[in-house]
Amino acid sequence: MRSLLLIASALLAFGATMTFEATDANAVVCARGVYRAGCAGPNAAVVVRKPVPVVRCTRVLVNGVYVKRCV
Repeated sequence: MRSLLLIASALLAFGATMTFEATDANAVVCARGVYRAGCAGPNAAVVVRKPVPVVRCTRVLVNGVYVKRCV
């Protein structure tokens, strides 16, 4: 009886995994939505944005004159 339940649960688990279908990762799928596929281009992934560099300016006293230095 125990082996019959084990075989039945294995078949049920196998059948459940076969019902799900994997999506293709092509341009049409990427156009439908990036969350559905792993879309990547030559520079980076589609959803990744390069961060904008932060420019910080300070006033520094150089030879008695305040100068604006941006780093």
